[in-house]
Amino acid sequence: MTLEEIQSAVMAGKTVHWKQNNYIVLKDSIGQWLIKCTSNDSCIGLTWRDGETMNGEANDFYVEEN
Repeated sequence: MTLEEIQSAVMAGKTVHWKQNNYIVLKDSIGQWLIKCTSNDSCIGLTWRDGETMNGEANDFYVEEN
């Protein structure tokens, strides 16, 4: 998924994962895009400081299927 696809999916209320179901992409209350580990609540930025280079390969992100 591209950065734009990830952000659009999250904004549309879909759950986007990175690598496995334990990692989710979210936008926090101050507008930061994060990848959160649900087992220990640690977070990293979805992108580097440039706001474009993702912390992960595009093909490692996927939308949760219901």
